[in-house]
Amino acid sequence: MQRIHDVGGLPAGPVDRSPHDYAPWEKKVDAIMRLMIGANLFTLDEMRRTIEELGPGAYEELSYYQRWIQAAANLALEKGLVTPSELGQAIETAKARHAEAASCP
Repeated sequence: MQRIHDVGGLPAGPVDRSPHDYAPWEKKVDAIMRLMIGANLFTLDEMRRTIEELGPGAYEELSYYQRWIQAAANLALEKGLVTPSELGQAIETAKARHAEAASCP
């Protein structure tokens, strides 16, 4: 069975290879993943698996780093590194910080 991420041989359109700047949150996601893998809390193979398990809707709708952070959250829950309530609270705290930063001139 071919999964959503397996596009080998299928028409996918042009690939944008132009250099671009990363948003601060994307840099943070990259750093988080490097730290988690470096601390042996996740493996690269586990991350790949959880990204592949996101399903067609999420995989197609999320950006590259959004898929990474969603997969990392799923993996942290799966491994018991964080509880659903702890993750929910962290998300709410991040949303509040984002809203506060957006309202500052």
